[in-house]
Amino acid sequence: MQYVVLNNGVKMPQLGYGVYQVSNEECERCVRDAISVGYRAIDTAQSYGNEEAVGNAIRKCGVPRDELFVTTKVWISNAGYEKARASIDASLKRLQSDYIDLLLIHQPFGDYYGTYRAMEEAYRAGKLRAIGVSNFYPDRLIDICQFAEVTPAVNQVETHVFQQQRVAHQYMEKYGVQHESWGPFAEGRKDFFTNPVLTQIGEKYGKSAAQTALRFLLQSDVVVIPKSTHIERMRQNLDVFDFALSEEDLAAIRDLDEGESLFFSHYDPATVEMLTNMGKTRKA
Repeated sequence: MQYVVLNNGVKMPQLGYGVYQVSNEECERCVRDAISVGYRAIDTAQSYGNEEAVGNAIRKCGVPRDELFVTTKVWISNAGYEKARASIDASLKRLQSDYIDLLLIHQPFGDYYGTYRAMEEAYRAGKLRAIGVSNFYPDRLIDICQFAEVTPAVNQVETHVFQQQRVAHQYMEKYGVQHESWGPFAEGRKDFFTNPVLTQIGEKYGKSAAQTALRFLLQSDVVVIPKSTHIERMRQNLDVFDFALSEEDLAAIRDLDEGESLFFSHYDPATVEMLTNMGKTRKA
């Protein structure tokens, strides 16, 4: 496993296991499988509804807690200082842990400045080893970096070969924020797993299109959290540290970048209405 060092000195695995859209019933088994094949970072969120299953898996897996890196996220319904503060303690209880390795603001809506103040307080109290944000576009990221007392350690944003986030990456580097990808496989959109560029490059190394795409992100200094509910696919997703893409390969994959989201844009008013309404109705 390769690690990145966050801006506060904390080491974070560069490849972890994400549990978005994994049911609470199935999640415990999936996380235990992931840990058994070598994953040491697990990414969940309050809104996923599976923090308790992650906590159960961590408690039962047999790997010491200090060898694992657990990330969760504060949902919109818990925005604001008081709600966020209470939600942090609730997440700790569900995760059955005295601390969370990385806590992120899930979306930049509601009183996320109040949320961040609660996170800074919990960070100073030792409940959180690192804090950061998710889905913060460059304008919002710059704003919080300029005014927060604790600079975000991570920004988790949609990142894959079709949306490489080049401008966002530049600003993350400028402010010392680690770039983390959600959706590294674009959830299979645009025939991701049979893309001819990824497939042909992968064949040179005996790797799949998915493994090639992960390797591209790793070599671009991006943390990745691929998800699968199948243990063999988990192994494959982890098996990306024994080869390196050439500069020619990297250039060919860079040309796949379309520079637009395949899911949603925070600059689209209808999307913002949808997400903020979801924040009101989906409690976490």
